[in-house]
Amino acid sequence: MRTLLLSLVLLLVVPSSFAQLSEEPDPLPTIAEATDGMEQRDGFVPIYWDARRGKVWLEISRFDEDLLYVSYLAAGLGSNPVGLDRGQLSGERVVRFERVGPKVMLVQPNLNYRAPSDNPAEQEAVEEAFASSVVYGFEVAAEDDDGRVLVDATDFILRDVHGIVRTLKRADQGTYTLDKSRSAPYLPSTKSFPQNTELEARLTFTTDEQPGGYVRGTAADPYAVTLRIRHSLVALTDREAYSPRRSDPRAGFYAQTYRDYAVPIGEEIPQRLIARHRLVCASDPDAEGMCEPEEPIVYYLDRGTPEPVRSALLDGARWWNEAFEEAGFRDAFRVEMLPDEADPMDVRYNVIQWVHRRTRGWSYGASVWDPRTGEILKGHVTLGSLRVRQDYLLAEGLLAPYVGPNANGFDENDPMLDMSLARIRQLSAHEIGHTIGLRHNFAASTNERASVMDYPAPLAAVQGDSISLANAYDVGIGEWDIHAIRYGYGRPGEGQSEAEFLEAAIQARQDAGLRYITDADARPAGAAHPYANLWDNGSNMIASLEREMDVRRVAMQRFGGETIRKGQPLAVLEEVLVPLYLRHRYQVQATTKLIGGVTYTYAVRGDDNATLPTPVPSGRQMDALGALLATLSPEALRLPETALDVLPPRPPGYPSNRELFPGRTGLTLDAYAPAEVAASMVLSGIIHPERAERLMQQKGTDDDQLGLQEVLRTVSGRVWRETDGDDMDADLKRTVQRVWVDVLIETATNASTSPSVKATLEQHLRRVRQQARDVRGDDREKAHRARIRSVIDRYLDRDYARADDDVSRLETPPGSPIGAGDTPWARQNARSEALEAWSGRPDLCRWHAH
Repeated sequence: MRTLLLSLVLLLVVPSSFAQLSEEPDPLPTIAEATDGMEQRDGFVPIYWDARRGKVWLEISRFDEDLLYVSYLAAGLGSNPVGLDRGQLSGERVVRFERVGPKVMLVQPNLNYRAPSDNPAEQEAVEEAFASSVVYGFEVAAEDDDGRVLVDATDFILRDVHGIVRTLKRADQGTYTLDKSRSAPYLPSTKSFPQNTELEARLTFTTDEQPGGYVRGTAADPYAVTLRIRHSLVALTDREAYSPRRSDPRAGFYAQTYRDYAVPIGEEIPQRLIARHRLVCASDPDAEGMCEPEEPIVYYLDRGTPEPVRSALLDGARWWNEAFEEAGFRDAFRVEMLPDEADPMDVRYNVIQWVHRRTRGWSYGASVWDPRTGEILKGHVTLGSLRVRQDYLLAEGLLAPYVGPNANGFDENDPMLDMSLARIRQLSAHEIGHTIGLRHNFAASTNERASVMDYPAPLAAVQGDSISLANAYDVGIGEWDIHAIRYGYGRPGEGQSEAEFLEAAIQARQDAGLRYITDADARPAGAAHPYANLWDNGSNMIASLEREMDVRRVAMQRFGGETIRKGQPLAVLEEVLVPLYLRHRYQVQATTKLIGGVTYTYAVRGDDNATLPTPVPSGRQMDALGALLATLSPEALRLPETALDVLPPRPPGYPSNRELFPGRTGLTLDAYAPAEVAASMVLSGIIHPERAERLMQQKGTDDDQLGLQEVLRTVSGRVWRETDGDDMDADLKRTVQRVWVDVLIETATNASTSPSVKATLEQHLRRVRQQARDVRGDDREKAHRARIRSVIDRYLDRDYARADDDVSRLETPPGSPIGAGDTPWARQNARSEALEAWSGRPDLCRWHAH
């Protein structure tokens, strides 16, 4: 009976199902019918605005055609530590629209793996081996007979494509979610041009938790943070008309890297193409080898940039034209003000954007590339407006200029402003250098300031009892920059192949003795290359450190009320004091790299000028160690008497901030905290785990080299040496001794420290403990030595709990613009990792400010 009933049901249902399948779906309306009453904005991908329903529609006709999809942060948070700045790029990708029945897929092919072969099956084999991505799926809402379709793009643009939720959480600012009820398309910036279509949305992110301090300090309502995201759909240029240029590790350019599975066996699969703008001659070169470009490279400065910064930025940016002239192009690089009708987010414009933040921070030199070829389609410089003010502060500390008629400030002939604008010119050139393809060159300062792609420190000189800043920053493009642009943009000569031209360009730079070392070899705390340094000056690191200490000494002798303007609270003297007291920090880092240091180049086989890895001579290393330890004398560590005498606690309206020294005395200035910070900076660098390991290995392979044991004995001998002085000098000496023991234990407990280094450190700690048994001195000295012995005993007995002990935890005030961690190096590395994870590519410049 049941079987009979089931059969009857099937007889009734199945014909009905077949009938439904055979029915034709309702015809879709035409685009004209569906968009009746909407506002149309024609262009590359036409836009329709449906005001009644609050929707943005796209008319798509370009199927199976490569285009570029780029997203930006159009309006930012205003907090550099979080890293959500106005104009920030979140990456570009080649995509194509594909029609699949009632859907349109936005597909991203996987260009990281290719087979540029004449064999379609070979190409298909690679394409099917590695996953592509569907960026978004649209439902077709209307269509015309010619194949054009209409899709709803509202939810596409109301997405957190920039990873704002992730960024806020990573910065410990809270767990936010996108609130679509408070988000909508942003019509003023939703527009379409002949070669690009711009879609923008105002997105609101909410949280029920307590927001982090950076968000509380910047957002109008930290529980509801509203930012703007821009989506750009861009027509790609004809790739056949662009000639990619191979990368060379010695050239100094960023590279577009992909894996080519069609290369002959025995050749490298990874292929590397430099990033550069398209620049070709409009006609044959003249008798001087110069030609006019078909289209010059033009950068546009943000109209919101005020004077006198505006003129300084224009001056510095225009320096690059000299390098392009040397590469054979006449008037090929120009800088102009952004036209009134132009949008800085428009991919057709290379822009220098002026960005405001609550705190000083890095400037960026970003660019939009064609991932297929490495061609730069748009340069986008972001300059933080507080940078120029930080340089002004540095100059105030050095000059103490507010005396006599200038006590209230300078109406004209302002030496601080002159130095700040000189730095802004260099910064403008530096960041543009990134957007035309160049990496950092942190060895250029050792070649007489040979590149604007280095990080220059303001060069100061002692003149009697005062400081001169007459030569603080260099002017113009550097010699290394000219050679680099010739490699990237120059043309082979008559009868010369491109490979011959490129090798000759590299050879000419090497023949000129110009060094090139970039980020990965300069930033890490344990970096080895002695010439790879940030914010340093000169080729002799030891002499430069001694010069910096001399400048610091004279400037601190002058420190007092004259370093701030009349009428300012005396408490703000501390803002000037901090960068002055720590002025030597970067030259300390440079000198530290001589210890366990190794010189080398990015050599290739057959390179006649290659410098193979060579340890720094032991005598040079010992000289460096002596210069570093001289910075730890009580005389060098003492705060100026004027600071101790006149600096009061912060008044109302002037809260404490991260730019000030930490301390343990509450509201008053801690006289010993700066010394502890400076000692930690020096001593932790000397026995960084990687440096300590190199010292062990260099001594093991060459007995004449400096070894770790000798370094430890030398440091302890100096640290525990008897010195004359008053009670404050004695306390400063004890501060350094305590820091030295802390650093020894921290290095020994570091997970990256090798067993052999740990054993050497532990043996030395036993010697220090024995030395501390000498109990002569007053009660404070005896108590100090008893504490040292107790700390070492607890470590050696494996009863050492860092959280319960007095290991130094005072954080160094920021020197470079921003970061996190307990040392300047840790700050920079943490920031580097965070930003590179965000960008997906290390082509953005992140490291710029004192």
